[in-house]
Amino acid sequence: MGGGGARAAYQVGFLRCLARRFPELEIPYITGVSAGAINAALLASHHGTFLQAVRELSHLWESLTVDHVFRVDARSLAVNSARWLRQLGGGGVRGTSRVRGLVDTSPLRTYLAEALHAIDGELTGVEYNIARGRLKALAISTTSYSTGGSVTWLQGREVEQWERPHRVTRLGKMTVEHIMASAALPLLFPAIRLGDQWYGDGGIRLTAPLSPALHLGSRHVLAISTRYPKGPIEAEETAVPGYPPPAQVLGVLLNAVFLDLLDNDALRLQRLNRLLESLPPEQRHGLETVKLLVLRPSQDLGKLAGQFEAQLPRAFRFLTRGLGTRETKSPDVLSLILFQPDYIGALMEIGENDAVARSDEIADFLLS
Repeated sequence: MGGGGARAAYQVGFLRCLARRFPELEIPYITGVSAGAINAALLASHHGTFLQAVRELSHLWESLTVDHVFRVDARSLAVNSARWLRQLGGGGVRGTSRVRGLVDTSPLRTYLAEALHAIDGELTGVEYNIARGRLKALAISTTSYSTGGSVTWLQGREVEQWERPHRVTRLGKMTVEHIMASAALPLLFPAIRLGDQWYGDGGIRLTAPLSPALHLGSRHVLAISTRYPKGPIEAEETAVPGYPPPAQVLGVLLNAVFLDLLDNDALRLQRLNRLLESLPPEQRHGLETVKLLVLRPSQDLGKLAGQFEAQLPRAFRFLTRGLGTRETKSPDVLSLILFQPDYIGALMEIGENDAVARSDEIADFLLS
């Protein structure tokens, strides 16, 4: 499950449909990055059936509001904004207080600790499910700001680590801090310290989002994207009539970092599958074909966010409008942080409807 901030609620809608049809489904390998790490962590740590886990995950998102994710009171936002201005205007002078994020995400840490039933920060349910044989491994990806590389954290049975250029793995017990780090949107959310390094959103440097599942051993991969696939005509439509405001530039940047890579990785995998299928087994050098199913939204979730912007807390809405979120037809950057019950509910409904529309295809994939 990939990232996309609040868009990850779309994944929950899909899972609700899946859970109704396959209530006892067991998923051996679960991987998550960015906001998708929250969904992955709950599924991997829940003690009940797949249906029960998805119901609790659905409740987690339905109960979520902006103030559960970060502090939105006017004083907190004003103080953080002032610190940013002091730091930018300080010229690197020592003694200037260093800002770690535009917002304070301590409410999210508290919310996740309770929702994921963490004990002293550890997601003990992950080890419980591994011991019972219901789960083979959980992988959560982060980005190390200290080294500039992608780090995927692994917890599982008989898991082998791997290393690729700018991508490494680490074994360990999964904690709330790992989830916080994976979901820490750059600059907006503060980085999280794990060991002696600082980490942020896992989507920044994870150039191959499907790789953790493949390295763990999965040969059937179900990926849930939050990126709407525009047709040729839609792709040529302009989102802003004049010079792009910061919100438009940030939206393009964040889409490129967090959402587009899955499509590129899926295309590479499909091409490799076709190449392997054209070769006799003895010439495949141990490589196997991978069955892949990618689910994507039937609606533009970024454009949809504009309909719910007015419900944001007043002080935070003032800041987002200053970035120009009302000047673009598709405020993608807003969709990442719009943790509003009405928007989240709409996303889950779309995800559920999209899954229903492809239910036979999904069933064939799972039963093959």
